[in-house]
Amino acid sequence: MNVELKKFWPLDPKVAFLNHGSFGSCPLPVLDFQRALRDRLERQPVQFLVRDMESLLDQARGALAQFTGARPENLVFVPNATSGVNTVLRSLTFAPGDELLVTDQEYNACRNALEFVARRAGAKVVVARVPFPFHSAGQLEEAIMSRVTPPTRLALIDHVTSQTGVILPVERLVNQLAARGVETLVDGAHGPGMVPLHLEQLGAAYYTGNCHKWICAPKAAGFLHVRPDCQPLIHPLTISHGLNSPRMDRSLFLIEFGWTGTLDPSACLSVPAALRFMEGLAPGGWVEIMARNHALALEGRKMLCQTLEIAPPCPDECIGSMASVPLPDAREDELALPPLYIDPLQDQLLARHGIEVPVIPWPGFPKRLLRISAQLYNTREQCQVLADVLRDLL
Repeated sequence: MNVELKKFWPLDPKVAFLNHGSFGSCPLPVLDFQRALRDRLERQPVQFLVRDMESLLDQARGALAQFTGARPENLVFVPNATSGVNTVLRSLTFAPGDELLVTDQEYNACRNALEFVARRAGAKVVVARVPFPFHSAGQLEEAIMSRVTPPTRLALIDHVTSQTGVILPVERLVNQLAARGVETLVDGAHGPGMVPLHLEQLGAAYYTGNCHKWICAPKAAGFLHVRPDCQPLIHPLTISHGLNSPRMDRSLFLIEFGWTGTLDPSACLSVPAALRFMEGLAPGGWVEIMARNHALALEGRKMLCQTLEIAPPCPDECIGSMASVPLPDAREDELALPPLYIDPLQDQLLARHGIEVPVIPWPGFPKRLLRISAQLYNTREQCQVLADVLRDLL
């Protein structure tokens, strides 16, 4: 099945692309849909942007809300999850003495945003050290909750960690944090399309996610879900016409985020097309897609662990469509430099063997991880080739 499905993605056929998790890849039919939208926009920009766009965005939000278990009025589009995290953090106000909780596995860009607002307000960033490897999800929960104190005002928590590919127990964490008077901002960059979402049921104050990763929408399609009681606090990063709008037919939250200046909305408007297309690729729809990707990620991880002669670093149920394994330490001449941390081994795997897979310096040089992603176009054979190549290289 996977060989047949490869034709729908524009990926280089000479590369075993085991890095869907970094930026995703958009199927050709969805790109065609986006192109048609762009043609329509440029044919009559005023008609599209002034008269048509709001209703088109409403339709797209409706489809995404249904997929994520949300109410459309609580969800708005943003370019990506990093923008969503920044939107919330830059909207909220903190005071000296406040504590902002984050884990040591938070994505660097979002951790930077937290550090920035804390420094500006005189607040303190408190870091929970989340273990990896680990034996049970309870260890993750305990590591985070042990760092909550009376001054804790907000927790920034990954749904799925970028470095280790671990699914954090966000449902339990949101509930426990709320019981301690702490609101949660969930960085769900990898959540949509990898794991089932029920955002209203989750109850987090803020949840932001990407559609360009596992939903396979075009780039610049992300969303921010805000609980109704928190919406008056949140404004888009770009303040525009909506702030003083006299309209009464919809919330100021939707009005402000509905127009933040002239832009190309085609990526967000293509989200329903991506949802429909991907769902049609498996008889069981999204449930089957998530299960297939999960199974391949576990199988690939097993191959890598056998090659590296290590035990699986975390339980199977804590893995979605990505899996990371520890590698032997890097040498001094193999230092990967920020901001995107291309390890020399990663370049070597691509240049010599046609394998694109991230090698991540975590928790810090010389320690590093290798992370594989499993999307429908990936195969067991690609994972086996990677394992065999690593046996020779390491």
